[in-house]
Order: sequence, then C-alpha cells, then structure tokens
Amino acid sequence: MSDILARNAVLKALCDAHLDELAEREGLSKDLIIAALNKGNMVLLGNPAHKNLKPILVGQPASIKVNANIGTSPLCSNDDLEREKLLVAEQAGADTVMDLSIAGDLDTIRVHMLEASSIPLGTVPLYAVGQHILDSGREISSMDPEELFGEISKQAEQGVDFMTVHCGISYEGARMGAEKSRAMGIVSRGGSMLARWMLENKRENPLIEHFDRLLEIALKHNITLSLGDALRPGAGCDAGDCAQFEEVLNLSRLQQRALEYGVQCMIEGPGHVSLAAVRTQIEAIKTLTHGAPLYVLGPLVVDSSPGYDHIAGAIGGAIGVTAGVDFLCYLTPAEHLTLPDKDDVRAGVMASRVAAHAGEVALGTPRALAREAAMNTARRNLDWEGMKAAALDPEMVTKRRMAHHDEKVCAMCGKFCAVKMVQDAKII
Repeated sequence: MSDILARNAVLKALCDAHLDELAEREGLSKDLIIAALNKGNMVLLGNPAHKNLKPILVGQPASIKVNANIGTSPLCSNDDLEREKLLVAEQAGADTVMDLSIAGDLDTIRVHMLEASSIPLGTVPLYAVGQHILDSGREISSMDPEELFGEISKQAEQGVDFMTVHCGISYEGARMGAEKSRAMGIVSRGGSMLARWMLENKRENPLIEHFDRLLEIALKHNITLSLGDALRPGAGCDAGDCAQFEEVLNLSRLQQRALEYGVQCMIEGPGHVSLAAVRTQIEAIKTLTHGAPLYVLGPLVVDSSPGYDHIAGAIGGAIGVTAGVDFLCYLTPAEHLTLPDKDDVRAGVMASRVAAHAGEVALGTPRALAREAAMNTARRNLDWEGMKAAALDPEMVTKRRMAHHDEKVCAMCGKFCAVKMVQDAKII
C-alpha cells in the first residue's frame, strides 16, 4: 500500500485537523479513511490557501458528491450573475463548484469565488491560457508550455482545491480522436485545445512529457489532480472506442505515478454512454485506474434530449454510482444549448443529488436508507414537517404545498387520501 500521507505533509496536516469531523460527517471510521487516502481510493479536497474552506472526502464509501459547473463565456459574461449562481449551487446542496470561466477578468472572478465560498473550488487552468492566447489574436498552436505551467502554479497559490488537467491525451490519442470515424470527434474543450496544439506542432502533450513538474506544484499545495477525459465520448456510439481507452490506460499509469509522489488524483469519466453500457464502462475504468475516485459527467444515456440533459445524466449517474462512481458532475437543462442561468443551476444540482441518492439507496448505504425510512414514516403519519425534513429539497416541499399548507392531506387526493382512508377505518 502506498503511504500518501507520509509523502504529502500538507495533506497530512489537513487530515489531522479535520479527521474527527470528516469521520462523523461520513459515518466512517478514521482508520478506514486513512487507509483509503493512502491507497488512493479516496481524496481529501482542500488547499490551505483557500480560506474558510470546509474540506470534503471523495470516494466511496464516503457519500457521493455533486459538483456544479459555472463560469462566463464569450457570448454570456456577467461576473455578478456567476457569483449568484455560486450561491444558488451551494444552497441547492452542491458539494463543490468548478469555475469554467473563459471570458472577462478570470483572476478576479476566481479569487472572488474563493473568497465567497467555503466549498472546494475546481478549475481548468488551460482555459485561462486559451483565453489569453485567443484574445490576443494568436492560435492555440502557438502556446508555450511555460504559459500552462505558470497558470497552474498561480491558481494553486490563489487557493484552487482541484484542477482538471488533460494529462491522458497523447499525440496518438489526439490523432484517433480527430478521425472522421468518430461520430463526435473530440468534445472536451480542453482536450480539443491540446489536440490542436499536438497535431499542428507534431509534439507530445506537455502535461505527459513534464508530468513530474505538475506533481511538484500539486504536492506543494495539496492540489487534487482531476485527470481529465479529453477523449470522452460525445455520442453514445463513440463510447468504448480505442481513443477513449487509450487515454484511460495513460491515466492509469499517471495516477500510480502521482500516488507514489504523494499527490492525490481523481479520474474523469464519460460522457455519452448508452444505458446498456454504463455499468461495463464504469467498472472497466475503475479497474484500469486502480479504484481511484471516479468523477463523471452524467453519463448521458440519451444523445437527443437537449433541454432535458439533466434527466438523461441523472439516469446514467444513478446507475454509475451502483457501479463505482464517486463524484457526479451535474448537467443542467441548458447543456449543449446555452450558458445555464440560476434556475438551470438549481435544477442541475438537484437532478444529480437525486441520482446520487438513488445510487446509494440501491447500494444499501445506511445514511440513504435512513432518509428513505424517515420519509416513509412521515408520509404514513401525514407528517408534513417530517416529510420536509427527510426531503432532498425541503424548499420544494414548502413551495408546492403553499396553497394548501393548512390541509392535512395533499391537494391531489384531498378527501380521497388513501393513507387517511385506512387510518380512519372503524375496525371491528
């Protein structure tokens, strides 16, 4: 067993300071948490430079975590709105937020988010590099790797807790991903940027060539590296192809190198995957990457559901959790269409939280079963306050009950309430 805590002094200090609280929150023993961290099956998100941070554990049997993506785009850029969306995501129960901004003053946006939030913040440093290059009229192929490593180091010093780094896409993988036989080619924004750089310069991915340099930065700040899935399938028919799994094999090797160095890693997963293939995809990725925490977008089990992709993703996410997924990245009703607004953010977080809970119920997780039991007891007793307390979204219970909140029964059945009908029976 690798002893990551012996190699990562920052992580050990974080663990020592928060272990009691984490164990109580997750309902896990401290020995189990330490063993899982050392083995690389669990990560503790937390950069000491992120003030007022509440560190969290990612990796089963810790609770399934949910991430919300927010951030500006060149067509929709409003810093105040993004800060509002951050608060909405937190209020809806997101465990982490990723700032994916690509327009505006990215340093100011990022620092404000770090100051405003106590939950871990993730980023994709390549986006900031890309913004600087494209806004200055240059081509992505002109990127100097020094620009990328400089951005990673700066964001680590600012307090970012985890970073998506597309370390697994090789020159050969970029060639395979760009082939016309792939229905959707490369759909990862960062993956496409690196692929363009590699193909035009005929050079290997600098994050692969200089991976040890990345590890040095991450170790210094306890940055958890989220090893990005640049070649994730963007269509269900692309899932499981050579390009995807060439990258997974690369991530497998890099994750082991990181662990030996003392750096925490998560693996990012698909993507668009048909319902029938979700379980086999997740199990294969988890096996190949040595049980590292798996962070997935969806998976979306339907390609043709724009406007409802949060539902398609929740279906895949629930199945994924039962197969080993540890961390769900939300999708919103805006996915594939536009930048999400505040309502989209809330809907996306809740859909992923339902998926996470459904998966945990299927796994028989005690905390999930306890919530289900509390809801069932409250419903049988027509105890609306009890139902509200057991609900994943108490605010929604209050909102939908508002017009009839003085009634003992719900407005759908009224005096035909099945539960009350039997309760009022005169049994002789």
